[in-house]
Amino acid sequence: MLQFLKNLFQSKPKVQKLDIRRRFELIGRIGQGSMSKVWRAKDSLTGKVVALKVLDGPKTARLEQKFAQMGVQRPTEGEISLTLRHPNIVHTYEHGVTTENEQFLVMEFIDGVSLSYLVDVQNARMKDHCLSYCIQLGTALEYLHKQLWIHRDLCPRNVVVTPDDVVKLIDFGLMVPNTEEFRRPGNRTGTAMYMAPELIKRQTTDERIDVFSYAVTCFEMFTKQLPWRAGDTLESVLQHINSPPKDLKKLRPDLTDGVVHAIMKGLERDPRDRWPSMKAMVDELRKEAEG
Repeated sequence: MLQFLKNLFQSKPKVQKLDIRRRFELIGRIGQGSMSKVWRAKDSLTGKVVALKVLDGPKTARLEQKFAQMGVQRPTEGEISLTLRHPNIVHTYEHGVTTENEQFLVMEFIDGVSLSYLVDVQNARMKDHCLSYCIQLGTALEYLHKQLWIHRDLCPRNVVVTPDDVVKLIDFGLMVPNTEEFRRPGNRTGTAMYMAPELIKRQTTDERIDVFSYAVTCFEMFTKQLPWRAGDTLESVLQHINSPPKDLKKLRPDLTDGVVHAIMKGLERDPRDRWPSMKAMVDELRKEAEG
């Protein structure tokens, strides 16, 4: 991984720009995030139906500028995504730059539903598979951490569930290398209600910010509620997370003590009190699933 980063930064080949509308038939919009648009598209080169993700140029430039101000150069989302190979992570085939100077990614098309939708409807499918979904998502994060990445933006909207109940992590727009330079205080990007306290306070961070976001996500998956009252600003969020989270056992008395303990420990405000790694937390959930 470290060698990959060195190679990446030492020499970036000149990118040939692509007119995506000549190569791809845009069948329909399937998603839009704060920094990108995603189409279901047919690739004329392969005949495959793919997900074509195009990043917003100005917003991507502003994000890159934040890292530049910290004195670091972050790999692009496309460069990161091409390195990832895991059954619970969307597969990326190709990345590049459009003739409009926007970065694009060609990814596998997943015919599924957003995890945020399943959290909202809390249907029988969600209730039957919730623990399995948690474990699969945790396994994806465990893989990322082994590859020395920090995701930084885990939340239900960045996850899709296939018709056969396979969880896929689909967005890596804020992911950074787990190196000293990228762990330094300063960069406070992410989704406010899922951000760890040390990130909001602009303190030194590490992979335990993902443990916190993952615990918030699991809490929401089981309850349709966030552990704290939602806030509109980072300052209001910080006020809320300075108070104890809601009691998961009271909201879901049917859950085993092991599941409750695993999630509540992941929500600890002080990272030293949290699970030391994703593996430790997911192992606890796996143990409960087997039991």
